[in-house]
Amino acid sequence: MTTVSPAPVHAAPESLWPARLVILAIIGLNLLLSEYLTLGPRWLLPALELGLLMPLSVVGSQERRRLLRAGHQQMDWSQGRRGLTVSLIALLHLTNLSSLTLLIVSLLRGSSASGATLLAETLNIWMTNVFVFSLWSWEMDQGGPLRRGQDGKPADFLFPQAANPAHAAPGWRPESLDYLFVAFTNAAAFSPTDTMPLSWRAKALMLVQPSTSILTVVLVASRAVSVLK
Repeated sequence: MTTVSPAPVHAAPESLWPARLVILAIIGLNLLLSEYLTLGPRWLLPALELGLLMPLSVVGSQERRRLLRAGHQQMDWSQGRRGLTVSLIALLHLTNLSSLTLLIVSLLRGSSASGATLLAETLNIWMTNVFVFSLWSWEMDQGGPLRRGQDGKPADFLFPQAANPAHAAPGWRPESLDYLFVAFTNAAAFSPTDTMPLSWRAKALMLVQPSTSILTVVLVASRAVSVLK
């Protein structure tokens, strides 16, 4: 007698709204930067970022609805959404790196900005760095938010809930807030805390992020504190 295994039950694809809010927060932080820390007019790069976010939101929502209807089957055009996502995150990252570079150059040239202003600019760049790397991890891990846990791809990060399923909710999987926590702790501690990188690309991310964070905090913030004194 042949036994038929039941079809696997998949959880609904992750909501994309938390990540969109993170992107909007980054755009808002970019608009708060001083003009001398931006490439071109202060509104230019945020406008480009918003211009990429709008079609990406439409495409992502359409794909999520199709995944719900199709029972999470692979779709050929899903790479278009991922290409847009990677392009947007890369633009956000390059924008932040350019602001950090311009701030360092300004300091080396003897910036006349007040200590309070330098601290505000430093915090802005540091928080943007955290947000950007949370987006990189969120999009990279297991094929991205709409594929995570669906295609059997190996995890790029080992979360405590995955290592100890007894302490996790049934069907738990990492979502946007989990990656934001990982990015924050990695930037603050300059090393992984409770979540370990497994793949080489996850290790590369967790190597680059604290390097940027150290440069921001040690070089720029120390200069700002000396000005305050």
